[in-house]
Amino acid sequence: MEVSSSSPPPSKKGPPTPTKPSLSSAAAAAGRSPNRRRRLCVCISATVAAVLAIVFIAVILSQTVFKPKRPITTVNDVSLKDLSLNVARLGIDLNVTVGVDLSVKNPNKVDFRYGNTTSVLSYRGEQVGEAAIPGGEISAGETVPMNVTLTVMADRLLSRSQVYSDFLAGDVPFNSYTRIAGRVTILGIFKIHVVSVTSCEFAVDVSNRTVSDQRCTYKTKL
Repeated sequence: MEVSSSSPPPSKKGPPTPTKPSLSSAAAAAGRSPNRRRRLCVCISATVAAVLAIVFIAVILSQTVFKPKRPITTVNDVSLKDLSLNVARLGIDLNVTVGVDLSVKNPNKVDFRYGNTTSVLSYRGEQVGEAAIPGGEISAGETVPMNVTLTVMADRLLSRSQVYSDFLAGDVPFNSYTRIAGRVTILGIFKIHVVSVTSCEFAVDVSNRTVSDQRCTYKTKL
């Protein structure tokens, strides 16, 4: 006798019902959010404090150790390199070449950079000669010599009637003027402009062919 067994039909499964988060997980997520914000605030505050500290230290150093100082320009010597005279009936042809021995000292803790400039030779307030001084750089604490040769432009000198009187008196007055402008950069941030001016009064002794009565003044400003 055969007994037939029938299996029950497969049950249809519906979509899984979403599980609601438990109260403990929600509380943990809520607790992590303030902690994250707190850490972010701490990081921002630390960054701002570090930046302010760096700026403060930089300002203190720029006013103490790296405080900008004026370059020191010194005229070591003014010499007569050439003197030629040609006395004519209508005047004097006077050719003069003067050597000015300058030195510039940079007392700063950083380099001093200066641009192209000129040294000017004047006779009684009128420019009669000039010489170019190329730009350069002076290292910290270094002293750099600058030898300048100034030659009188004869055509400008001949136009002055007082040359004849000065020649007869034996002394021809001149003035040399040198202006050096540059800047020093402190900590790569602060750029300080510096100007150094040197002015020398002197006379050319015609009979001895020498320079006499030399008087120099110096002026520097930041």
